[in-house]
Amino acid sequence: MMTFEGSMTALATPFRNGALDESAFRALVRQQIEGGTSVLVPMGTTGESVTMTADERARAVRVVVEEAKGRAKVVGGAGSNNTAEVIESVARVREAGADGSLIVTPYYNKPTQAGMVEHFRAVARAHPGFPIIAYNVPGRTGVDLLPETMLRLCDIPEVVAIKEATGNMARAVDLLEKCGDRLTLLSGDDFTVLPFIACGGKGVISVSSNLAPRMMADLVALARAGDIAKARELQVKMNNLHRLLFIESSPTPVKWGLHLLGLFGPEVRLPLVPMTEPNAVKLGEELRLLGLLKH
Repeated sequence: MMTFEGSMTALATPFRNGALDESAFRALVRQQIEGGTSVLVPMGTTGESVTMTADERARAVRVVVEEAKGRAKVVGGAGSNNTAEVIESVARVREAGADGSLIVTPYYNKPTQAGMVEHFRAVARAHPGFPIIAYNVPGRTGVDLLPETMLRLCDIPEVVAIKEATGNMARAVDLLEKCGDRLTLLSGDDFTVLPFIACGGKGVISVSSNLAPRMMADLVALARAGDIAKARELQVKMNNLHRLLFIESSPTPVKWGLHLLGLFGPEVRLPLVPMTEPNAVKLGEELRLLGLLKH
């Protein structure tokens, strides 16, 4: 079954006058592919999927598939705290032509570990043979997919990878020991790309790569090749960018950065609000320091 690894980007979604800006989205996809991104991930948290309708989300995934033209794999976000809704969302992702789906652990209703396993099992049964990346991000969902539960997901063939966004390296080592032979482990935390890969991970689903796809692709490639010294230089070089992209509610900062780079406007949907001026200035200065912004 297909799996996913390397430098993967959690795509931000451009809006213009309240609607999906398809031309800007296509430009972002081209920029990512040219920058070495191996997998495009629309409609995750960074894509503001929770503020979009089902039709909008399906259209966004289709636009990415159309523009990628097979040059990069596409994994469409399909998560919800409602299992029946996830099953329907995965159907839309498949119909749009994606190669797989990213499914976050159910949020707000706080299921037990057994409930989360049955959630993924039900989705897999409804879509046999369609690859799933399970996404663990306790800071947003209020639940934590524990290592022993991830081991249980190994019994579900459709679950091919885990995106782990706790930032806990001791936890990552434990996951890789328990599940690394069966599941592809992906970092969901830009701050820990190098150590995560050094411990056996196979890539990252990154926010920062929206702005610096080549830099992130090089970091992942160097880390996977075992060139620790050069990878460390890039990890350290990018760390302030990572910090600034979470200085306010994500994806507001990354959308402002993409606006500064001329890729699309900074428009966000409520309850997100525009970036404050002091932080916007800091982000612009960092992009200039990294050589990403020339003026």
